[in-house]
Amino acid sequence: MGSRSFVLAFVFSTIFVFLGFHLYKIQIQHGSEYSSRAEAQNRGIKEEYRERGSLFFTDKHGNEIPVAINKEYPLIYAVPKEIVEKEEIVQFLARVSNRPEGEIKALIAKRNSLYAPIVLKATNEQVRQVKEYKGKGVYVKNKLSRFYPFGDLASHLLGFVGFDKAGERLEGRYGIEQFYEDTLLKKESNSLYLSIDRTIQSEARDILAALIKKHSAAGGTIIVQDPKTGKILALENQPNFNPNEYEKYPVKYFLNPAVQAVYEPGSVLKVVTMALGLDRRKVTPETTYIDKGEITINDKTIRNWDQKAYGITTMSQIIERSINTGAVFVERAIGHNDFYEGLLSFGFGKKTGVGIPGEVVGNLQNLEKKNRNDVDFATASFGQGISMTPLQLISAVSALAYKGILMKPLILKNEKPVPMRQVISLRASREIVDMMTSAVDKAEIAAIPHYSVAGKTGTAEVPDFVRGGYTHTYIHTYAGFAPSSDPQFTILIKLDKPQNAPVAAVTVVPAFRELTQFLLNYYNIPPDRLP
Repeated sequence: MGSRSFVLAFVFSTIFVFLGFHLYKIQIQHGSEYSSRAEAQNRGIKEEYRERGSLFFTDKHGNEIPVAINKEYPLIYAVPKEIVEKEEIVQFLARVSNRPEGEIKALIAKRNSLYAPIVLKATNEQVRQVKEYKGKGVYVKNKLSRFYPFGDLASHLLGFVGFDKAGERLEGRYGIEQFYEDTLLKKESNSLYLSIDRTIQSEARDILAALIKKHSAAGGTIIVQDPKTGKILALENQPNFNPNEYEKYPVKYFLNPAVQAVYEPGSVLKVVTMALGLDRRKVTPETTYIDKGEITINDKTIRNWDQKAYGITTMSQIIERSINTGAVFVERAIGHNDFYEGLLSFGFGKKTGVGIPGEVVGNLQNLEKKNRNDVDFATASFGQGISMTPLQLISAVSALAYKGILMKPLILKNEKPVPMRQVISLRASREIVDMMTSAVDKAEIAAIPHYSVAGKTGTAEVPDFVRGGYTHTYIHTYAGFAPSSDPQFTILIKLDKPQNAPVAAVTVVPAFRELTQFLLNYYNIPPDRLP
């Protein structure tokens, strides 16, 4: 019994001595290292990611589809206070992270710093390299970050969560992630439900990708809007990017061309000019003028796009044939000041107020300058010499479709519709819709059997900002809606610099027809033209 007690006492004594020695090593010999690492991790948790609310798209059934959520990823970080071999660490981290050595040096420059994030979403290979590395001050831990389950879908609209410019803190960058940063970081009710329909967005992405590939274009935009509420149902720009891997893309890819880039729309603006003329009763659909194929104003000669002269022409035929001199005739009938005020009323030269960051206003300066000439107004009548965003343009076309009422474009699902103003009368709205429908019927390319469809093309030369004038490259646009009798959606398709395709009729119009047919089927919209 005594020997047994002695053995037990010896065993426990040995254990306590071992634990005491180990505790001594932790607290004394490695105390500062563990303390700084723990402090670094605590600080990292607080600074590197505050849990955000999720982002959701919807569909025609009202389902909530998550498109931006929180997910655990391995994080590679440094503790500069522990780093001894700085040059070696810099080279190692630059190699592992694929970031320039200068960036790494800046991140670990503060010698007493306890936390410097290096790789936000580390791969298994990057984690393996760090774990095998023998130097001090580089670690891996799991942490919450942002995950976009649909990859590049609506990437310009969503934006991403990434490092700030100093590379030290995570924040919403671009898109919804940036614009609604404060909302997404609230402790409660911090998720956002967007008006984007995931199914329509996916279809728009696929159609645009195929269109760009077919015509070797530089890029493009598709927007789908509900003209009665202003809600955006799809907003796709390309080239796009994968927000899960945003660091692999140049910064120019992150700008949203639908609201952050302007362009001269070309002939698609003729429907706005005509609508203003109809509203002011300066013309009617049956009003005629003599088209000579060209007109000279301020020593500048304006010709029709097809070099043709049509003789006696009605206002409806101006839209059907997209006659430049006809648009000039209507603008002159309206009067310069009234035409300019009409453009402002449609929202051109102003921000739409949509909840997307970086929105620009466009440019009407040629109509505002002191030495403005008649020719400036003439070219503006058919969409040259003034610029706008695709979102401004589709909002204006939606106003033509919806009783002449300009609606504020909305991006959140539960936002209440906001009528901005009556830009043209109900009568003028009906007249311009009939004219646009006739144009589709006669051109046939955008027509869909048993449905009335309204639309207008635009082929605009790209300005030469270096030498002045215009280049020999083009931007194609098609804007329209269906059914004409009761428009349920408006579509704008813009294609930048297509190759070997001089007119929009062979590029964006077939794409518009494809998307329109898809939407009619998707929403189960009954035909409004029965046999």
